[in-house]
Amino acid sequence: MAEAKHLLSVQDLSEKELLAILEKSEEFKSNLGKKKRCEPLYGKSLAMLFTKPSTRTRVSFETAMTQLGGHAIYLDQHRSQLERGETIEDTGKTISRYVDVIVARFHEHEKIEKLARNSRVPVINGLTDLLHPCQAISDLFTIREKKGRLEGIKLAYVGDGNNVCNSLLLSCSKAGINISVANPKGYEPDAVIIKNAEEKAKEKGTELEIITEPNKAVLEADVIYTDVIVSMGQKGREQRLKDFQEYQVNVELMEKAKKDVIFMHCLPAHRGEEVSAEVIDGPHSVVFDQAENRLHVQKAILEEVM
Repeated sequence: MAEAKHLLSVQDLSEKELLAILEKSEEFKSNLGKKKRCEPLYGKSLAMLFTKPSTRTRVSFETAMTQLGGHAIYLDQHRSQLERGETIEDTGKTISRYVDVIVARFHEHEKIEKLARNSRVPVINGLTDLLHPCQAISDLFTIREKKGRLEGIKLAYVGDGNNVCNSLLLSCSKAGINISVANPKGYEPDAVIIKNAEEKAKEKGTELEIITEPNKAVLEADVIYTDVIVSMGQKGREQRLKDFQEYQVNVELMEKAKKDVIFMHCLPAHRGEEVSAEVIDGPHSVVFDQAENRLHVQKAILEEVM
C-alpha cells in the first residue's frame, strides 16, 4: 500500500504541487454554477475530526466534498471516543480503515502528527495552534486572484504571531511573496518556522522581516493582513488587548500602504480590536471573497492529496 500524502504544513507541498492546487482552485471556481458535473471523488468519504470550534473550515470542507461527489462525516470531541480517553493512535488506525481522507483540527500540533503517523489515508491539517495551512494556501489564491500575480507582491502582517502568521511565513516564502511581520515583543512567530521561512526566502530572493513597528511593516504593502488578538482557548485577554493597542489595522495605517492595497483577515473578526470597522467593511477589504475561496481551494486540496 502506497504511503499516504498528508498535508500538515505548507512545507509538505512542493512548489509544483502548490501551483497545481492554485490552478485547480481557479478551475473549480470558474466552473461553479455551471451545469457540467464534476465529481472526481464520487463514492469517497471524508472524516472530519475536530476538537476546536469551526465555521469556515468545517462548512467549506463539507460542501467541497459534497460538490465533488463524496460524503463528509463530522466528529467533534463529544461525538467520538477521544473524550472518553481513546488515544489518537487508535483513532487514526480505526478511522482510516473506514474513510478515504481525514481533516483534523486540534490544539496540539503533535496530535495531528500522531494521527498522520497512524493513518492509512491522507490527513489534512484543518488548524492546530501551530499552523493553519489550508487558510494560507487559500490566501495565496485570493492574492493571485486580486493582484494577478504572487511573485514580487508585498504582504504586511500586523498582529499576533499565531498559527495563521506562521503559515503565511511559510507560504509567502515558498510563493515568492515579500513578507513583513509586525508583532509586539513576546508575540513573535515560532522561531523554527521563522528559520525555515528565511531559508526559503533567501533561496527565492525575496524579503522577509520580523519587526515591532506596524507603520514600517505596511510601507509599500500590496496586502495588509491581520488576525484576532485573542485566539481560541487563549487566556489573559485583558493583557493581550493592552499589548496590542498600537497594532490595530485602521484607516490611518492603511493609508501608509499602496493606494490599491487590499485588506485580508481569516475571520472571525473583532471590530474595534485588531481591525476597525471602517477598514474591514471598507472598499479595500476582500475578506468575504477570501472566505469564499476556502471552498474552491479545499476542493483542490482534497483532489491533490487523494
